[in-house]
Amino acid sequence: MGKTYVAIGLGIKACLEGYKVWFTTVPVLISRIKECRAEQTLRAFQNCFEKYDLVIADEMGYISFDKEGSELLFTHLSLRAGRKSTIITTNLSFERWGEIFQDPVMTAAMIDRLTHQSYIINMNGNSYRMKETKEWLQKQQLA
Repeated sequence: MGKTYVAIGLGIKACLEGYKVWFTTVPVLISRIKECRAEQTLRAFQNCFEKYDLVIADEMGYISFDKEGSELLFTHLSLRAGRKSTIITTNLSFERWGEIFQDPVMTAAMIDRLTHQSYIINMNGNSYRMKETKEWLQKQQLA
C-alpha cells in the first residue's frame, strides 16, 4: 500500500463524512496558482482553496519548481496551517526539502507549519509497484 493510496483512502473517508476534499498533485497545484496569478484571479482561487476542509497535495518533490512556485506553494499551504487539514505525500525526507524550496528559511518555516499538530506517517519499505512488476515479469517468463 503506497502513500497516494493511503491519502486517497483518507480523502474518500473524509468525503463520506461530509467534508469538502480536493486532491491534486503539487506540480498541478503550483501551475494552477501561477495561472491564476497571471490571469489576476488569484484571490478567487485562494478563497476557493480555503473552503476545502482537506487538501491532498500528492507528489511533493517529484518535479522541481522555481522560486516563484516555491513562494506561491508556501503561501497557499501556510493559509491552511492550523485551520484546515492538508495531506502531503513525498518521497523526500525533511532534510531534503531544501532542494524543493531552494531557501533554507522558507524550508524551515514550511516544515514548521506543516508539522505543527500533525501526524507524520513514515512509509519505508519495498515498492509495491516494483513487487507487482517483478511478479508480472515472472508470469511472462512462464507463459
